[in-house]
Amino acid sequence: MNVAVVTVGDELLAGRTVNSNATWLCTQLGERGVTVERVTTLPDRIADIARVVNEYRAAYDAVIVTGGLGPTHDDVTMAGVAAALGRDLTDHEQARTWLADAGYSRDDLTDGTTDLPAGARALHNEVGVAPGAVLESVYVLPGVPAEMKAMFETVADEFSGTPTYREVVVADEPESALLDRIEAVRAAFDVSVGSYPGESVRVAIESTDETVAQEAAAWLRERVESRE
Repeated sequence: MNVAVVTVGDELLAGRTVNSNATWLCTQLGERGVTVERVTTLPDRIADIARVVNEYRAAYDAVIVTGGLGPTHDDVTMAGVAAALGRDLTDHEQARTWLADAGYSRDDLTDGTTDLPAGARALHNEVGVAPGAVLESVYVLPGVPAEMKAMFETVADEFSGTPTYREVVVADEPESALLDRIEAVRAAFDVSVGSYPGESVRVAIESTDETVAQEAAAWLRERVESRE
């Protein structure tokens, strides 16, 4: 299963808010064996959201969109998703019923709070107010991290794939000096390898077979200089 993650918010693009939602979602999806192919941040603009969601839903198994939910002037994500799928925004009866059961009367809610794309499956917000939605392969979640995490857990079982096992080898050598051994471990084992320089070089070895990942890492550790 491959997925694109779209985070929406002018404050993200301005650097005023750290995009922790994307990091958390990528971690959760990776642990479920799902491959995240894209992480994209968009402004609070309906046309941009509609264009990207429409492109990504054709290219990936699912699209997860976070942020921009609610009834205020800059909460335009639902409108963008509705436009991407050619749907109207309509008052969702089940979402309104959930909020009524939680103690919110119609007078308590700002107009538009329960407007979702026509035909969407509503996702109840256990932590906040604004509901999320699922429409075909597009999942729309709140931007508030606690709300997003709680809502994702309600649909997490809909995301699955082949688990990937990861081993890290730390080498006290320049990255350029490791190229021959990186190529050698790739040739000897069915693994993918990434190298990440810093004070030392972290060589990450991944495989869908846990034993293969461990054996490849052990092979490489014997052939690099390390402080360990």
